[in-house]
Amino acid sequence: MYEKTFPNKRYKHTYRFLKECISKEESILDLGVTNPFSEILTTKGYNITNTEGEDLDLNTASVKTTDYDVVTAFEIFEHLVSPFNVIHDIKAKKLVASVPLKLWFASAYRSKKDERDRHYHEFEDWQFDWLLEKAGWRIKKSEKFTNPVKKVGIRPILRRFTPRYYLVYAERK
Repeated sequence: MYEKTFPNKRYKHTYRFLKECISKEESILDLGVTNPFSEILTTKGYNITNTEGEDLDLNTASVKTTDYDVVTAFEIFEHLVSPFNVIHDIKAKKLVASVPLKLWFASAYRSKKDERDRHYHEFEDWQFDWLLEKAGWRIKKSEKFTNPVKKVGIRPILRRFTPRYYLVYAERK
């Protein structure tokens, strides 16, 4: 089956979720530069355009267009100081997004090598729901999933059954 070609569980899970909510006929603006997952969606027949890597905290112009039916944001909002601004400014009628969940046994991710690769936020599901609702979205579908790692230790064991990611499909109110 084609899903065995995906690099990891997260991509398989996210693709299945997206496929249930978004048709291949809809045009998609994917927040973030071209990446392995947006390339997978392109090979599966989705019409994807990526943003150019602009700082979405300071410049939300790319989401203010009505050229797209859907905006996708997979593990993007946690990197923004103020995700509300970009979520509020999206003009597309549909949004599919995923965020990492706050884990009680691990602190937020912070890269010491790349200052752009830091998490300002790791959400609890209800926090992300409130953020979307305040920005004018109605959540139609959501789910959490785990992302086990192949390491030894207490945290790797906890990751086997503790949800790490939260996926949401929302429509404009």
